Amino acid sequence: MRWLSFLLVLTFSLQAQSARLLILGDSLSAGYQMSANQAWPSLLPQALQKYNHPMTVINASISGDTTGNGLARLPKLLQQHTPDYVLIELGANDGLRGFSPQIPERNLARIIDLIAQSGARPILMQIRIPPNYGQRYSKAFSTIYSKLSEQKQIPLIPFFLEQVILRPEWMKSDGLHPNEHAQSWIAAWIAQQLTPLLEPTPS
Repeated sequence: MRWLSFLLVLTFSLQAQSARLLILGDSLSAGYQMSANQAWPSLLPQALQKYNHPMTVINASISGDTTGNGLARLPKLLQQHTPDYVLIELGANDGLRGFSPQIPERNLARIIDLIAQSGARPILMQIRIPPNYGQRYSKAFSTIYSKLSEQKQIPLIPFFLEQVILRPEWMKSDGLHPNEHAQSWIAAWIAQQLTPLLEPTPS
């Protein structure tokens, strides 16, 4: 009984120390055409543990989501999960559908504000779209993220796909989505990007 009590206390203690990270994303984070446990968000807690950052990761990503979809879902997610951090990986589908850049910019600004108002810390991921959409549109789209990062004074981390796409064996045949072989690398890379932005773990 004493050992059982000790283990229960230890479990609750570890849970109390573990921060909560909500990932608000699209198919790049949802694990497109693979099981959820293969996708990089499922591998992220172990990758963060190497940096002494125990983390509960809630993957709220849905394939096909636009910034508008993410904004609509966000209030309920914040209330349900009460995260400490929210990683925003949205915008690719807005770009692929040719939305005016003002639309994702407005939606992302509102997403950031809602996260901050909830007491969580927003972290924005840079998103870029394929160059075949035209240089003018691609540039206008990509600058949304640096602009919001500066305006809202929040961290901006690089777009992981820019590294993955250099390895054809890590990409699906559609040329847009990483396959299962890329997921552990993405998790390790995201952990490396997030670590400087996380609060020190209580000793």
